[in-house]
Amino acid sequence: MFERIRLIGSELVLGTVVVAMTVFTAVSGYDGAMADSKQNEYEVLAQKELTNATAEYLAANQMIVYDYQLFDGAYTAESEDKAQYYRDSYSDMLTTAIATNPDAPFSDAYYDAIYADAQAMFATADENFEIAAKFDERGDAMQLVMLVSALGLALVAWSSLLPQESNTRVLFGAIGIGMMVYTLILYFTAPLAPLL
Repeated sequence: MFERIRLIGSELVLGTVVVAMTVFTAVSGYDGAMADSKQNEYEVLAQKELTNATAEYLAANQMIVYDYQLFDGAYTAESEDKAQYYRDSYSDMLTTAIATNPDAPFSDAYYDAIYADAQAMFATADENFEIAAKFDERGDAMQLVMLVSALGLALVAWSSLLPQESNTRVLFGAIGIGMMVYTLILYFTAPLAPLL
């Protein structure tokens, strides 16, 4: 039994653990950096879409005010020619709303139509923010994997420098192996990057 415990401190075991921990440190570092890069990419896309959506929403608000003015102008026009001039300037959404419901053109359907582009852009921005948040979770998980892996690597590397008969060598080697197992668990249970 004592010989099996001493096996943990052997050069072969410690060397194998050092290599495995080095690989996991590198892989988790790379994976985390890629996740952070994708997070930034999707946050920029989301922010851009949010800015465009806000501009589109404000333009829709202006169009609503303009449609009201045109509608009032057509209603109060002194002649049919002037009234037709106002009607010809209506937005497509108001023209459709009047054709659909002439008694109540400024209905929910009109507002839904006029805000449709802005709402679609807001939805796209939200989707991009959600994707960025998932990449952020993946990146954070990989940072933890890298931290645990690097600590385990340091312990195993330190133990390999100690004399073969040292109990501390065996203790550090055992802790390092435990941290390698924990690293594997963290890596394989980390949140997955979103499928795009």
